[in-house]
Amino acid sequence: MRPSITVIVSGLFLAYIGHSLWTIYGLFFPTPCPSTDSCINPYAARKPKLEMRVYTSVSSRHADTSNMKLLWKYENFSISEKAEKEFNVSVPLKTRKNGTLYVHVFVYPKGEDPFYGRRTSYVSNRLTQYSVPKSETFNLVGDSSKNNTTTRMNPDIAITHWRQKLTINVMDELIAFHRYAVPGDIHSIMSVSPEGDYLPLLYIDEFGFRIRDLQPVQKTSKTMPLTVSYVPISVGKLRMWLNMRQAMDSLHTLGFTEKDTDEVKGIFADTNFYFLALTFMVAAFHLLFDFLAFKNDITYWKNRNTMVGLSSRAVLWRSISTIIIFLYLMDQETSLLILIPAGIGSIIEIWKVTKAFKVKIKWSGIRPSFELGETSDKEKETQQFDSQAMKYMSYILYPLCIGGAVYSLIYVPHKSWYSWCINSLVNGVYAFGFLFMMPQLFVNYKLKSVAHLPWRAFMYKAFNTFIDDVFAFIITMPTAHRLACFRDDLIFVVYLYQRWLYPVDPTRVNEYGQSFDEKDEDKKTK
Repeated sequence: MRPSITVIVSGLFLAYIGHSLWTIYGLFFPTPCPSTDSCINPYAARKPKLEMRVYTSVSSRHADTSNMKLLWKYENFSISEKAEKEFNVSVPLKTRKNGTLYVHVFVYPKGEDPFYGRRTSYVSNRLTQYSVPKSETFNLVGDSSKNNTTTRMNPDIAITHWRQKLTINVMDELIAFHRYAVPGDIHSIMSVSPEGDYLPLLYIDEFGFRIRDLQPVQKTSKTMPLTVSYVPISVGKLRMWLNMRQAMDSLHTLGFTEKDTDEVKGIFADTNFYFLALTFMVAAFHLLFDFLAFKNDITYWKNRNTMVGLSSRAVLWRSISTIIIFLYLMDQETSLLILIPAGIGSIIEIWKVTKAFKVKIKWSGIRPSFELGETSDKEKETQQFDSQAMKYMSYILYPLCIGGAVYSLIYVPHKSWYSWCINSLVNGVYAFGFLFMMPQLFVNYKLKSVAHLPWRAFMYKAFNTFIDDVFAFIITMPTAHRLACFRDDLIFVVYLYQRWLYPVDPTRVNEYGQSFDEKDEDKKTK
């Protein structure tokens, strides 16, 4: 017996989970070096007295000491103790003219020269970042003269932005590595002292700031606020950050921007190991159930020959709502990691509409013409129930949508009239979308059957809905989208109740528009 695709995919998924967990375990618990001459020990184990200096410069090279300006001299620096200090940094004219400002960090033994000493740990990074400014909003029905005279930045040109937070890390675990088996990620930032020990592993945290925290640098911005924090870091978190930075760089080479990867950074920022593991497991299962739901949904609609027992209006609504959400995500300049799946989902929903309404395309030269298929008596009965349910729903839906759009127009600022239209539509989708799921419940009630529903795909989507509930608490998202997750829970609970209420009957049609009695009659005629 050949295994099904679901079994194969599930097996590969479990193997992937096992391999990933083993890899993460290896990051946090590296193999210790036995007490031999082949070990490279930490210089910090000698307990030297250390200092830390932080400089700013318009040059990326630390050898160019002429342009360096001392920001912080931290005497009596201790690797294991946290520290934080706030500064007003003087911004050079070159940086204010859309230039870049760098930060240089040195950790060295007291009494040595940080620039030329042989026991100095060094790292540098940017304090500024080029980013497209956030589009400004205004009241569409407010004072038009005020809106027209307001100076706004061009949202299509990247300008210099200021990182208001700088986090410096040094690995505080005194681990001895095998001299000929140092992990590659650690080796990339390792320096060796004349005594043969490795110097403190110095790192600047790039996951501690988000795009939303960036502040535009204007030509008049002579000083900018900066919070410099020192936080010791474990070997596991350091290696995780180094590998994630390499993964981010790979995404950037594929065309993804800083904004596209910002949401991924947000998942890893300020999280402990257990929370990170939970997020990884939840995301992995979400991906698996997404694939299985997609597979079963495509199979179901591909083999579907009739719309008996299914609400065609609900199918049409899902298609329209996914398109509206996709346009809303585009208007909000959402990350490609979210935008691409939303676009694929919109295409699938449009294809399902063509199957539901039996749309056929005929070509006469280069001009296409569209035809709708014939409707059977049972399908007309289903459409009658569907129309009756939508009639009741419209009494609630239309006033709420119109009222919400008018309130948003008067009291909520928007970027443009198009932005207001999309926001009003998507608020209707999020807040009142469950009303369009009601017709299918009404059709089930009238037919006293749920055998026509794609239950495999439904259950995979139900699992994903409950996983979305977890993400609703741990992932930053709009309040309307968070409420929409719990809205779907209610609908699935009602579907499950109807499945219990209407047991299997061989005379009822299944998800492919067939019944067992019809199959038996076909066999007898043959």
